[in-house]
Amino acid sequence: MTRGLRIAWLGQRSAGAGDGLTTYSREITRGLRRRGAEVIFVHHGPEAEESPSVALESLSVGDRFRIAVPGSSRRLMTALQAHRVDLVHVSLSFSSLDFSLPGLCHSLGLPVVGTFHAPFDTRASLWGGLSRVLYQVYAVPLANYDRVIVFGPSQARMLIRMGVPEEIIAIVPNGVDVERYRPGPSDRARRYGARSLFLYLGRLDREKNVDVLIECFLSVHPPPDVKLALVGTGPERARLERRYRDRRVIFTGVVLQESERIALLRAADALFLPSAIEGLSLALLEGMACGLCPVATDVGCDGDAVRGAGILLDPQRLRSELRLAVRTLCDLPELARELGRLARRRVVERYSLDANLDALMRLYDQVLAAQTRGLGGVPTAGR
Repeated sequence: MTRGLRIAWLGQRSAGAGDGLTTYSREITRGLRRRGAEVIFVHHGPEAEESPSVALESLSVGDRFRIAVPGSSRRLMTALQAHRVDLVHVSLSFSSLDFSLPGLCHSLGLPVVGTFHAPFDTRASLWGGLSRVLYQVYAVPLANYDRVIVFGPSQARMLIRMGVPEEIIAIVPNGVDVERYRPGPSDRARRYGARSLFLYLGRLDREKNVDVLIECFLSVHPPPDVKLALVGTGPERARLERRYRDRRVIFTGVVLQESERIALLRAADALFLPSAIEGLSLALLEGMACGLCPVATDVGCDGDAVRGAGILLDPQRLRSELRLAVRTLCDLPELARELGRLARRRVVERYSLDANLDALMRLYDQVLAAQTRGLGGVPTAGR
């Protein structure tokens, strides 16, 4: 049924490799098109080069949320009708339209699927508490979607406790193209003068605990040829660069070109992700696919990916466990290589992009079949 399906994809757009939300939209829409679906990309911001696409105007609140301007709902409805779409899929958070989208789509007789990326932690912590507030805010509108995609059982249980019906929740983990992201030769470590290269890949934000990572890395006094490369940018970058002026710590900035991103991953020995909250990090999965030893906190669904195939950190004992992990990997590079092999196998078996797309196609078929039967919350004649 999916071949020839017209899907309106509401997501985040980027010209190159970006953060997890833009990467998710780019990879999934590419994959759906390869499988014969017609995808209309709906996004906020300037007109996109890809066709067909629809651009909506919005106002940014910080760098995380957008408020759709008046008239956006009408423009979206007109576009959905003009393109005669069969189904709407939104990568959340898209904008303030997240909350009204189920009613808008159902008024047109269209089923709507949402992927809920919001990071979380189930522990009693500041960031865990903030994530629960966000989940509570989203629980009411999510209950009106035809399907809500989450990344693991703990995220599903959290939403169910907040009132989202269990029957509309589908667990579909993030996926990585394991053919593009795979171990291979790279000279990037040599360019940095590194015998061993540790990597952080992501936003430089407070909840990512990048300052703790740098502090713990330097506290074990690594030799000059062991380097930590921080790939990304964010509100914490300027402060971190001023505070940590050490030749062993490299701030690369954003790496937009995917080939360069892969080259960096292939050159590294370990990927560190000491976040206070996460959903399921695509950067983590990309690193694991390239054979890096993952070192990550047991938050969100990252623990499901790393447990038994890497080093999992307790966020409540972050500093002591992170220092021990850095020291161990400096002293035992063969351990990093072995865990990297296990990590690669884990991604191939559980987190491939092909498996993700297969699951999405099955889910679309189920939603459309329910619509045909007059089930699943989509208005049909006579209801």
